[in-house]
Amino acid sequence: MMFISLGLGTLLAVIVIVGVSYLTGGSSTPTSTPPPALVGTRVAAFTLPGLSSGTITPPWRDHHPAVLIFFASWCGPCQGEMPAVARYLGDHHVAPVRVIGVDANDQRGAARQFVARDHVTFPVGFDANGVVTNQVFHFDTLPETVFVNARGIVTSVHFGAIPVSQLAGGIRALSASGQS
Repeated sequence: MMFISLGLGTLLAVIVIVGVSYLTGGSSTPTSTPPPALVGTRVAAFTLPGLSSGTITPPWRDHHPAVLIFFASWCGPCQGEMPAVARYLGDHHVAPVRVIGVDANDQRGAARQFVARDHVTFPVGFDANGVVTNQVFHFDTLPETVFVNARGIVTSVHFGAIPVSQLAGGIRALSASGQS
């Protein structure tokens, strides 16, 4: 008898949830809209202050392909991604590809600690208010990785934490394409 009561209770709960969702316009689709299709588009020129010093400009301005890694110190998936990415990039020669980090919507002190803790050796631009991240690339989540050829055309975008194998494959593809 107890199992019948549990079964009926569960069924009733499911019916109520479905009914409330239907009546309130609930949906199982994500509420955040994906960024516009970036692949095949030319990236707008931008300049960011360096996290530590200097200025970060797009490598394709000097005809170098690039990987842009968007992250923040407060981002859980970024905290999982960055140690492996930094280790891979520290152990591998990736020229002519240039890797640039873009720390977005963050506090400068927290960003510096994050980069130091994970031994990030590539240049990092500081996008304090997310202008480049949100308005140029239309990202509203982190982390994201963008592969850009030497002419400034986006060749690939990886949404979410990128596995090192996919990072390596994207760098090989940019290297193999030469200056295209």
